[in-house]
Amino acid sequence: MAIKTFRPLTPTQRFKQLPAFDEITKSKPEKSLLEPLHKTGGRNNAGRLTSRHIGGGHKRHYRKIDFKRTRRDMEAVVVGIEYDPNRSARIALIQYTDGVKAYILSPVGLKVGARVSAGENVAPELGNAMPLSKIPLGTSIHNVELTPGRGGQIARSAGQQVILSNREAGYALVKMPSGEIRKIHETSYATIGQVGNTDHMNVASGKAGRTRWQGRRPHVRGMVMNPIDHPMGGGQGKSKGGGGRHHPVSPWGQLAKGFKTRRKHKPSNSLIVQRRKAKK
Repeated sequence: MAIKTFRPLTPTQRFKQLPAFDEITKSKPEKSLLEPLHKTGGRNNAGRLTSRHIGGGHKRHYRKIDFKRTRRDMEAVVVGIEYDPNRSARIALIQYTDGVKAYILSPVGLKVGARVSAGENVAPELGNAMPLSKIPLGTSIHNVELTPGRGGQIARSAGQQVILSNREAGYALVKMPSGEIRKIHETSYATIGQVGNTDHMNVASGKAGRTRWQGRRPHVRGMVMNPIDHPMGGGQGKSKGGGGRHHPVSPWGQLAKGFKTRRKHKPSNSLIVQRRKAKK
């Protein structure tokens, strides 16, 4: 994927960097794989605001992605690569030999006309899904299941990949995108390759309006608020927290930097071999 830059004729265009969409081969989505997407505006079923800075944005349809790859030992051909407004990755439309169509995440290098399949006996090739027990060590994978049969949950956004490093006692050791090394049951399925659209991290909107189109409302810093509105508000001039130095907190007083929110005795602790932030 390439990034498109613009001549700095206006302040907006000076820093704007947008995707060139070179890899897109199909402009209209498959109607049978669409479903309505309801907007909450950040509100719960009682109408109360529970998630700030959400609202507006362009109307979208949800694309039903096959994260489980349940059609095993059946070959499919890639019909097209599409843009998905609901995720940073591109998606690939595939058609099985019996005519059934499905969407999968498009890995780097997947082309129209390529053949993909899922199962225990398929070759470890790009776009194929197979159990961790059958994948060669050192392979880049994505869309990894945490629980066998639940569907891929790990490494699904643009440019993400997991490295299969080892296997022992019925578990595979994988290095997560965060750097954490974790045990996952070897019967869990994963897809070969790295998620496409690797330049997504270099995209710069260039203007606030494009962010609003994506459904994100303005985020106001607590430091510039009044003391009644935020614990970090107030002070004479530009102060770091009213009367004195205030540690960064949320509007409700929860420490924002360095405070651990993970439960101390979480069951999955036994599956983490090496933490994302190793102790010095």
